[in-house]
Formats: sequence, structure tokens, C-alpha cells
Amino acid sequence: MLLELKQIQKSFGEVNVLKGVGFKLDKGELLGLVGENGAGKSTLMNILGGIFPPSSGEMRVNGKNYHPKSPNDALNEGISFIHQELNLFLNLSVAENLFISNYPRKKTMGFSFLNQKQARKKALELLSQVGLSVSPKSPVERLTAAQRQMLEIAKALSASPRIIIFDEPTTSLTRHEAQKLFQLIKKLKQEGIAMIYISHNLDDIMHLADRIAVLRDGELISSGERQNYTIPSMVKDMVGRDMDQFFPHRNTVPLKEFSLEVKNLGAGFIQNMSFSIRKQEILGFYGLVGAGRSEMARLIYGLDPMETGSIIWNGKEITSPNPVQWIKEGVAFLTENRQEEGLMTLQNLEKNIQLAALPSFTRRFNIIDYKEVKKKSKTQADATKTKYHSITDQLVSTLSGGNQQKVVLAKWLLIHPKLFILDEPTKGIDIGAKHEIYVLANSLVECGSSIMLISSEIEELLGLCDRILVVSEGQITKEFEKEEFDRSKILEAALHKAGKEEQKL
Repeated sequence: MLLELKQIQKSFGEVNVLKGVGFKLDKGELLGLVGENGAGKSTLMNILGGIFPPSSGEMRVNGKNYHPKSPNDALNEGISFIHQELNLFLNLSVAENLFISNYPRKKTMGFSFLNQKQARKKALELLSQVGLSVSPKSPVERLTAAQRQMLEIAKALSASPRIIIFDEPTTSLTRHEAQKLFQLIKKLKQEGIAMIYISHNLDDIMHLADRIAVLRDGELISSGERQNYTIPSMVKDMVGRDMDQFFPHRNTVPLKEFSLEVKNLGAGFIQNMSFSIRKQEILGFYGLVGAGRSEMARLIYGLDPMETGSIIWNGKEITSPNPVQWIKEGVAFLTENRQEEGLMTLQNLEKNIQLAALPSFTRRFNIIDYKEVKKKSKTQADATKTKYHSITDQLVSTLSGGNQQKVVLAKWLLIHPKLFILDEPTKGIDIGAKHEIYVLANSLVECGSSIMLISSEIEELLGLCDRILVVSEGQITKEFEKEEFDRSKILEAALHKAGKEEQKL
């Protein structure tokens, strides 16, 4: 047995996060680890990866007791951890990232120098293993999300691991890119490398895993061979109940009046984008990674300057859009990157939730009504079903990814948005939290709001939207009304231009 965990417990103060969890892992085996956000998956893997110790329990690697005191101890035992938030230095080159802690060196006349030739040779070997065709000299900031993911795997392979932990590796990948990753994972299994694969995509778990372990509220609910599981049975184990209607029914239809009109929007590779969104409508945007959906939203919200076009909001032209103005107008924007653009992770939940709405709680003489804003902040935290133990004492950085996303949602709900721009709102979020966000989106629309939903999950768009616009290479190329929704046709529209470009090459 390569790895064995027995009765692992972990408490942070009075909060008991893990309650006697254990599993086994053999060479060349892939364990699919699933559970809702906050179930304890990341805590368990952080213990295995040497980031912090367990409160109690036993870990063994190759039959020997394993007590890592740092990530370096884990690496020395052949355990590599590929985090969901990639651990790369964007301003450094590919080779510098690969060998950040062990850059090849040579001695000349008694002096030690960096061995650039050896670094390039070793880098090309590692990149070849993961099928990545980039120069070792390329700055990482120029790589796509998929290339960065493969680089992180190449970095893990540089340590000659026996065990690799993947934490949500496909959240930034297209389906085509994910298939390349799956091919690599199968190759690594054949080479005898064991893997722990954490994902909220249960289809991927069923496709890749040899065995499955389900966590709920810090406890191991079930574990066993993959063939003993179905997706509904996993969901039931994860959330403790059946989820008969994953996409909730909505009781309203869009009105005829437009809330937002965008005409000939352009900047950079965004070209002449025009569309309108009706009041009480969920308008979806689908496309490949890099198609321009997020860039379009940033232009509309004024995070990036637009070069051409006009924006009409409730009949009034917005000449120089900016976030401060949009917040006053009741327009919210949940960006794709919550860590850098949505949260102050070293502040508590209350301060994060209050951030956008503080001006609306300002009374005479510019005095903020803190009593009222504190009350409303807690109301929104509870409305989004955020799991926390103290809204004033707990830092956002201590929350799971799904609960961090709920804090961002609570922040924007506090301004009572008339239009909510959601960019990948369920990225890296468990199936139960997704359902809660879908219910929340529908309730917003039923109360009079409109929603722009940008998502790479086509099923999400099909289940929630009234219309879907397909974006490709900075342009809107196709529109689908609800009665025209067809998964294959939407995918074809998104892939059409990319396919033509590949033929030219």
C-alpha cells in the first residue's frame, strides 16, 4: 500500500473540520475525492501536503509513518500538490517557474552559476512529458489558462512524484483542453504514479477514478470502487438528500422593456458587439475560453476602457462607464477571479459584505449607520447560506472556495442589484452550492432584476437562461431563443470559427 490515512482529525480552535477520516491509495491508482465546499477535502489534502499537521490520526507512506512539517517534507516523500489556485510566478519564465527552488547550477573556477543550458534541456524534457509546446524562455503571463495548468503539472513532475494531488484541475479549461489533461493522467497512471483527484465535476470523477471517497461535514460518508457509484448516489452522499430538480423552476418570463442595450462595443479584439437584455431576463453568454466574454463584461462595467460603441441603461446613455457609477445605478459584477478582484481575503466576512453598499448606508454629515449595515450584512450572509462561525472574527481566507463565492454574492446582493453580471459564478463550486446559486438567481429575476450569465458550463446556461448568445473571437456569432436551445448546435456555433482557423494552419 503506497499511502494510508487512519482516523485523521483536525480542529481549528473550537471548529472540528475533520472527524476521523481515512482512506488507502495504491500505485497507479486514482482516487476521486468529492464533497461539498467546506466538507474538508482541502483541509485533508493540506495535511497530506505538509501545510499543517493533523490534530490526531495516523499517516503512512510505503508502510512508514509520515509526519510532514512542511511542503518540502511532502515533496521529499514524493507527494506533489497541484492547487486550484495555481502557484506560478507570472513575471518569470517557464524554466524559472519549473526550477524555482532547484535551478540547475554549474561551477566555474570555484564559483557557482546558473546553468541555463541544462535548465533549458531539462525544461524541454518536462514540457514534452505533458505535451506542452512552448519555449522555456516564455514569460508565464503569456500562457493560456490551459498551458499554465500543464506547466503546473510539469513542475510537479520535476520532483519525480509517487503521488500527485489534483485540486479542481479543469476549472479554467475547455472540454477539448480537459481531454488532453485526461490523456496525460491516464499515461501517468500507467507509469505507476498514484493520484488523488478533487473535483466538483462528477462526470470527470466517473470517467477517471478507480475508487471514490465522499466527504460531508468533515466525515467520510462512503468509499469504494467506482462501479459501485452513480452520479445521483454521489450527490445524495454529498448533500445528504436527493436533488430531484437541479435547475429550479422560475415563475416569471422576461418583460418587453430593455434594461441594458449595448451597441457596437469594441476595444482590442472585441469587435462591434451589440445586444440587449430585457427586464427580468437571464441572458446567457457561451464560448470557448478566450472568446471574449469576460473582456466584454469588463468593458461594459468600465474596468477596462472601451474604444467604440454606446451603452444604454434604462433609456439613458452611459458615456464613461465606471464601477462607482454602476453601483449607484444598482448594477453588480461578480468577476471570474474572486481571489484578486472580488474579495479582501485578509479581512473578515462582515467587512467584505459591506464593501460595495457602504455609501447607501451613509446618513447626515456623512456618518455611516454601522448598526444597520451590520444587521443587513448578516442577513445577506445567511440568505446565501454561507457557512461561517463568526462574521466579525473569521477571515475570508479561512473559508472554502464555495463559501468565498457566497461572500462575494452577499456583497453584491446588499446593493439590491437591478442587473447582475455573473462571470463563471459556479466555477470550482460543489453541486449543492451550485443549486443554491441557481435558486438565488431565479429569485432575483422574479423580484425584478435582470442577469447576464457568462458560463463555460453549457448545461448551466440551458437550465437557467431565456436566451443564449454565442461569442467567438471577440464577436457575437449566434443567438438562440429558449425554444431553439440545442446543446450540439450551441457547441457547433462556438467551435465553428476556431475550426476554420485550425484548417488554415
